[in-house]
Amino acid sequence: MNRATNRARRVTLEEFMKVRIQKTEPAYKRIQSAIRQKIDAGKLKSGDVVESERELAKLHNVSLMTARHALADLAREGIVERRHGAGTFVAPPKIHFNKLLGYSEQMASLGLTTRSRIVSSAILTGEHEIAARLALSPSERLVRVERVRSAGSEAIAHEVCYLSAAEFDDLIDAPLDRSSLFAALQRNYGIELAYADEEIDATDADHRIAELLSIPRGTSLLRIRQLIFSTSGRPIVYVMGLYRSGRHTVRIRRFR
Repeated sequence: MNRATNRARRVTLEEFMKVRIQKTEPAYKRIQSAIRQKIDAGKLKSGDVVESERELAKLHNVSLMTARHALADLAREGIVERRHGAGTFVAPPKIHFNKLLGYSEQMASLGLTTRSRIVSSAILTGEHEIAARLALSPSERLVRVERVRSAGSEAIAHEVCYLSAAEFDDLIDAPLDRSSLFAALQRNYGIELAYADEEIDATDADHRIAELLSIPRGTSLLRIRQLIFSTSGRPIVYVMGLYRSGRHTVRIRRFR
């Protein structure tokens, strides 16, 4: 038996197994796999229209309910967006908080252009709890920088950063609307950030945040409080971030 015959048999076996898997896989999963493959291959991009329930049902020879189930699951995962009266569209990529990166670095990893708008910056006192988190005395002066972070033309996050004014007062004048805070700390102060302790919960947008992010008041937001440490284990930055929940996810790995 020659090599060509063996190769032909292997290909035939692979095709057989593929067909067998497709037959045993639930119909709605096959529809989801087909849509994901198109997105992964670049045939469907963010904002593109996905086939309607009726079109998917006809294309995959399934019931309308099965096609509806497939799209509903993808919408829950944030892969697609269903807009009433308009159809189903490929959703923008989500930002995953599974690594300590600056927001600019996170956007770049997704191929998105990031913009920042400085809402306010000041040196202040009276933030006793935050000063304590940064291992500073309660009366210590703090640098406070408030920014709205955007991906493309869409505002998707509001962040307020606090640092010691005694050490980082120059950051008040830094162009943090055009550059990364993490990069500025490393470049200007020789500080490398290593890890963060985080508190995560949910909240709703109040009137001010709704205006800053151009979203309806009461929109659900992911709230993340970060205390970020240097490689020497010293707390450097405290960040209060509000992130549009439809555009961000937190991935957690747990061990037993």
